[in-house]
Amino acid sequence: MSRSHLSRRHVLARTAAAAGGLALAGTASGLGPVTSAIAAAAARPRIYTRAEWGARPPDFPAQIINKPDHLVVHHTASNNVTDLSLNQAFRLSRWIQDLHQLTNGWGDTGNQLTISRGGFIMEGRNRTLQAIDQGRNVLGAQTAGHNSHTLGIENEGIYVSARPTLWLWESLVETLAWLCDGYDLDPHQSIVGHRDYVATQCPGDVFYAMLPDLRDDVASLLGLRRGDRTARARRTARSTSATSVRSGLPGSAAPLDHGPALGPAEPLR
Repeated sequence: MSRSHLSRRHVLARTAAAAGGLALAGTASGLGPVTSAIAAAAARPRIYTRAEWGARPPDFPAQIINKPDHLVVHHTASNNVTDLSLNQAFRLSRWIQDLHQLTNGWGDTGNQLTISRGGFIMEGRNRTLQAIDQGRNVLGAQTAGHNSHTLGIENEGIYVSARPTLWLWESLVETLAWLCDGYDLDPHQSIVGHRDYVATQCPGDVFYAMLPDLRDDVASLLGLRRGDRTARARRTARSTSATSVRSGLPGSAAPLDHGPALGPAEPLR
């Protein structure tokens, strides 16, 4: 399947802008424009369900918990593939479930959502979409010691020295805008990186340094005023200078570390 759903959005946005009916939000990321009608900014993006990508049954149903207060950006620490197809996206989700469920011994995929380098968005842990539709969350295994109040989004690739693709970036912005709107969260306060909670490379130095732009793009899509990017850039520069350490995550097949997903006091689930 092609990525026509993304190109169609650009065409519609440009058409509406020409008619004077659309507010355009120029991205500070340098990846390209993120454009959408404000009325539709928080619409649920196309998310492929577990049934669509071929998930195996979980060991047990995920626990539905209260809404999250932070949205955690991860990278999968897997290869930066050039295959941007839907088939690759589905393979990615199956690989993650195999790693988490069969190798790590968890009950299912640990993260709630996954985005491929081609920009396809997929449900991760079972019952995730059901919980989000209720304004709630599912208890995952993606940020050690903080799974009870965060929702994790895996982004395919490794971003220690590379930038995410335009398609991944746009889908992440749309997903975060939808979640911020549904959970009534401020994107400038709620969008964080995995390393904000634990010692890890995740989501990579390059992607982490782009988080201020990500927050701005999400806020712009929601029609909110842009924050103080200069102050946030200073905070980011300080954060990215910290030493990254490997977590020793058992059985990881990734070339570089993803980071701790379960704390010592958190049971396998």
